[in-house]
Amino acid sequence: MTGYLRQSPTFLQIITFIGFFFGFFAVYIFALQVISPMAVGMSLEEMQSKVFTNPNLVGYLKITQLFYTIVAFFVPAAIFAYFWQPYPMRYLGLKTMPSFLQVILALLVMYGCLPAVGWLGQWNESLPIPQELRNLEKTAEQLLGVMLKMPSIADLFINLFLVAIIPAIGEELFFRGVMQRLITETTRKPWLSIFITAILFSAIHGDALAFIPRIALGFIIGAIYLVSGSLWLAIFAHILNNGMQVIWLYLFQHGIVKDDPMQATPVAWYLAVLSIPVAIGLLWALKKRSAPYQLITPKEEKTK
Repeated sequence: MTGYLRQSPTFLQIITFIGFFFGFFAVYIFALQVISPMAVGMSLEEMQSKVFTNPNLVGYLKITQLFYTIVAFFVPAAIFAYFWQPYPMRYLGLKTMPSFLQVILALLVMYGCLPAVGWLGQWNESLPIPQELRNLEKTAEQLLGVMLKMPSIADLFINLFLVAIIPAIGEELFFRGVMQRLITETTRKPWLSIFITAILFSAIHGDALAFIPRIALGFIIGAIYLVSGSLWLAIFAHILNNGMQVIWLYLFQHGIVKDDPMQATPVAWYLAVLSIPVAIGLLWALKKRSAPYQLITPKEEKTK
């Protein structure tokens, strides 16, 4: 069939995908500028500054975050996959559901690497980051703390949906489902492409104090996708990472646990070192129980 993006050069596909992102991001910004004043009588910036004294604004901020994830990540990835070929679910690695054992292994990979990620977070915070950036991210952390206050179990489930599930789906479709694949087709080096995608994944979050550990998380999720060929597993691993933080915060707010997840918890170096071979071993086990990963280029698709 003709007219699909798979028949275009990979570089043009990347430009198209980036164009989709910036185009829909512009739609998001324009919609906020128009809708926010109509809905609450103030701009997004005003809501963010007043939410500390007006808890009624929290719900509106959560809606804007949901809107951002859908418009900036989910929609561009879905449209690109649709126009790349007539089988978008296959392109994204979503056609076949993984087995129960594959899901367990992917979740264990994510959980097993967390000590190393935590240690990297400690190191990242010790770097000479400008005080202006630290102040900005402290304000962002305070804002997140207000948005994640969970006085009831209903608030917990709402935040799991908005903070763990929806962002995991949108970001994995965007970064691993499309971006990682495009970069892999360009470089022909899968592991290098995972690393590059992880850097982009971390950079777009704009968090200098967590830049390096987020690269590590992105790399692990990308590796799960590479060895398994299933984006479902990457999504489940992402949900696990986000969901554990939300649940831990809920338990802390209700006095069930004493450690605040919003504060860095020291990680022993030997646990960080030990977690690396554990994660590698689990990735190897996942690969053995998965179909071989195949890079499908537009040229190869045409010849079938």
